Amino acid sequence: MALKLIANYSKRLGLPGYSSHQFSVSVETEITNVNDVAGEASRLYLTLQKSVDSEIQQTGFVPSEGYGTADVLEKGRGGHPSGGNGTSGNGIWKCSDKQKDLILKLMDEHSLAKADVQNLAREMFGASEVSGLNKLQASGLIDRLIEDNGGKPPRRGTTPRYSNGRSR
Repeated sequence: MALKLIANYSKRLGLPGYSSHQFSVSVETEITNVNDVAGEASRLYLTLQKSVDSEIQQTGFVPSEGYGTADVLEKGRGGHPSGGNGTSGNGIWKCSDKQKDLILKLMDEHSLAKADVQNLAREMFGASEVSGLNKLQASGLIDRLIEDNGGKPPRRGTTPRYSNGRSR
């Protein structure tokens, strides 16, 4: 009576820029003696592990930090699909899509230079790229952009109110 022995070995490695790669090998073999199962399983495991480990060392393309984010800022919102979780088609934004869209809209509406917005983000948060700001930092940048370029002060004698009727 022949027994079928199936072995699989897989490894995933994290890489810079929220990237990773994975390699997996599977083997199926038959053994005739039940007493050989432990020895054959051990041999297969070692063989698969060595194979995967030698192959996974070739990482291929690894995106650099901030890969694709500079051209997203430069081109604005036009034509870049958005993933709903802070990602755009060319790069990763750590803030929300709505925050990203608002930052780009403010840049467009007020003709703000990319370099000026980058410098402001660097000055405020030490960030090398606007796209690297988290949600809290992006909120602070948006407040500052509105304050400096497009915010309208509240009318005298009034208290700013939220849409639910409560004051700030």
